[in-house]
Amino acid sequence: MNNSHLAALGWDDWFESRARGGCDRAEDVARVAAVDRDQLLLLDGDGVFRGKLSGKFLHEAGAPLERPCVGDWVWVAKSAGEPFGVVHGVLERKGGLRRKAAGEAIEHQMIAANVDVVFIVQSCHFYFNVRRLERYLVMVRDGGATPCILLTKTDLVEPEVLAGQLEEIRHAGIDVPVRTLSNVTREGVDELRDLLEPGQTYCFVGSSGVGKSTLINGLLARERLATKGVSGTGEGRHTTVRRELLLLDSGALVIDNPGMRELGVLAAEKGIDASYGEIAELATRCRFRDCAHGNEPGCAVRAALGSGELTEEQLASYLKLKSESEFLEMSYTERRRREKDFGRFVHSAMKRLRED
Repeated sequence: MNNSHLAALGWDDWFESRARGGCDRAEDVARVAAVDRDQLLLLDGDGVFRGKLSGKFLHEAGAPLERPCVGDWVWVAKSAGEPFGVVHGVLERKGGLRRKAAGEAIEHQMIAANVDVVFIVQSCHFYFNVRRLERYLVMVRDGGATPCILLTKTDLVEPEVLAGQLEEIRHAGIDVPVRTLSNVTREGVDELRDLLEPGQTYCFVGSSGVGKSTLINGLLARERLATKGVSGTGEGRHTTVRRELLLLDSGALVIDNPGMRELGVLAAEKGIDASYGEIAELATRCRFRDCAHGNEPGCAVRAALGSGELTEEQLASYLKLKSESEFLEMSYTERRRREKDFGRFVHSAMKRLRED
């Protein structure tokens, strides 16, 4: 199967190697640009078209995590004269951004798949919050993407305020690149555009009103995403209502996201340890393997606090995220176990009815 014409959409040798022999001869691959319930907006070498999930796929797909999301590659069959392609499956993901679903449900929610770089966007004027940055970093690293922080609306704060925020980020032990920009003065926007490489997928995440859609409009050099301006205080209003994959004139691909109010971490041990690498490494030196880094003797983490290598804030954030992730994972595992037990019960009951 030759899919070299898809390279502009992010296809590479990694996907090619996993796609060999994985489709019917009547099927091809396309990339998901947007999702609207069971209907998809798809991209392939010929352009944009709509798709719908096959009945078999809908029946066999288990958790919501297994359904297509923005950035996924899917198997799709197209027939001449038909308005929709029919999606029969999702290719293996190279990585993906996920979080705990908003609300009471203990379930994963996919944000985007197969992303190379994630820009975590925060406003210097409103919404600046280091603890929230740390949560985003856990999500990004857990999904295998490269993180970068964007501080926007620099025109609304004094230089010393911005300098203080940058120092606060470094003091928290966050060592990822940080870029600053203003959608009003355009300072930093051209430099960001120059970073975006053809065929690479970039995702922008952050709270509502931090300037994500306005920034992407600027990168597109056209009003692709309708924005509603800002309030009298400079606080942005919510604009983006769905995730969407967009192709820039430069050949880079960008994903805009609705603002996220909740950012729960579920089964994100890899992301937590990657974000707090120093603490995770110190923990391997503790006397006890199950050390909680409290009052246990021989705790290397507490020793690092005493020597000034770590701060109380860093450790508190790490322990809070670990505790949350472990609690939600136990709840998720238990719920899935109950669902499987109930499924087996229903199957057994139906079998007895047929036998009777």
